[in-house]
Amino acid sequence: MGQQVTAAVQDDARLALAARFDRPGAEGEGLVDQAGALALADVIVDFTAPQASAALAQACAARGGPALVIGSTGFEARELAAIAEAARFIPIVRAGNFSLGVNMLMGLVEQAARALGPEAYDIEIFEAHHRRKVDAPSGTALMLGQAAAAGRGVDLAEVSRRGRDGITGPRVPGEIGFTVMRGGGIVGEHSVSFVSEDETLTLSHSARSRGLFAGGALAAARWVAGQTPGEYDMGDVLGFSRQG
Repeated sequence: MGQQVTAAVQDDARLALAARFDRPGAEGEGLVDQAGALALADVIVDFTAPQASAALAQACAARGGPALVIGSTGFEARELAAIAEAARFIPIVRAGNFSLGVNMLMGLVEQAARALGPEAYDIEIFEAHHRRKVDAPSGTALMLGQAAAAGRGVDLAEVSRRGRDGITGPRVPGEIGFTVMRGGGIVGEHSVSFVSEDETLTLSHSARSRGLFAGGALAAARWVAGQTPGEYDMGDVLGFSRQG
């Protein structure tokens, strides 16, 4: 993703690549240290790992900028708390997926979940990614789960079912199931199925190139540069929602 973002910046006349940096001790042409990058940039685009993203958010907040776009997934509660604290001082866009199509899909899933109640329709979320992805379910799958739960007015943590194995008994009414596949070079596949006794409705999204996510991240970067401190998502960037 770092290479994709770099290439996308260089193709966008509205943007300039200020610096590139990696973990301490990493080697690569043109890399600078983190402090040097923060001093040069208006916005940092970060696709790393949860612990690194939380530490970066704290470093940006400590110096009052730059703004931050975070595309990492798999956060634990303490890392999310660190990012939320940093957002008191700088604007941060954090999203599990920067695709316009996926964010539209979330809206459709919420509407469908609201209309197709748990007394008749079961919800199953499927996601597939490349063999190198380290967290599961994906951040996007969890976003879709949150959208479905919001549509039904429930807490995802209370109805989520992350896997089935052995003698599981009958399905619990109202649960939202997740199924995960990892293999090869799959960029990203997501689907949400609403299943009744008589029919199945499936809403899906297929990503064909990581450049899709780079373009969305740069749209977020252009947007967040002029914002007040706070934690935002792609709904804000795309105008679907606004923080007060």
